[in-house]
Amino acid sequence: MRVAIVGAGAVGRSIAGELLGNGHTVMLIEKDPRKVRTKAVPGAEWVQADACEVSSLEEAQLATCDVVVAATGDDKANLVVSLLAKTEFAVNRVVARVKDPRNEWLYTEAWGVDVAVSTPRVLAALVEEAVTVGDVVRLMSFRKGAANLVEITLAEDTPWVGRALREVPLPRETVLTAILRGERVITPTPDEPLEAGDELLFITHGEMEDDLKAVLAPAGAAGS
Repeated sequence: MRVAIVGAGAVGRSIAGELLGNGHTVMLIEKDPRKVRTKAVPGAEWVQADACEVSSLEEAQLATCDVVVAATGDDKANLVVSLLAKTEFAVNRVVARVKDPRNEWLYTEAWGVDVAVSTPRVLAALVEEAVTVGDVVRLMSFRKGAANLVEITLAEDTPWVGRALREVPLPRETVLTAILRGERVITPTPDEPLEAGDELLFITHGEMEDDLKAVLAPAGAAGS
């Protein structure tokens, strides 16, 4: 996969290093010449250019990229890059960093954003995921809530503990993608029995989260 990362600060370089380590091709685009540090990420292609200019993105051949990551420290720049990537270069996937959480509402399909990542929101979700039992915790949203990655940890008194997945009446537009059980990652099958403490990862529509909570809540807690 070919990935363009706009913004070669600490965040952009870290993302680039992870992607290169996973075998992907990475192009780093940075406007500030002082941040063009090719030795910091030697496996990446480096381009010094203003990614808010269409001509610069044309020269960088952005249309050849499968994914664009807008990772600058400027929300305005990230939004412009996202919009250009999607509308001018038809990039399949655009991921954008939200610098100021107050601007998160802008990071929508209208600006070309497929996935918006807000560090405070992600950290808060991870804290909730670590300590919350029996409640739905949203880990990430895609396409304005049309699909969300959510997690719920089964309490001991959940009615479905000990019963097979096929018996659980999941809401519509809801797919169980994985079960985390101790150190194991289990691929769900209809006959898999649920256990107390299981962490269930779902892809679901935002409107279905309350229904999912109602189904998997501890006994006597449905509707709370």
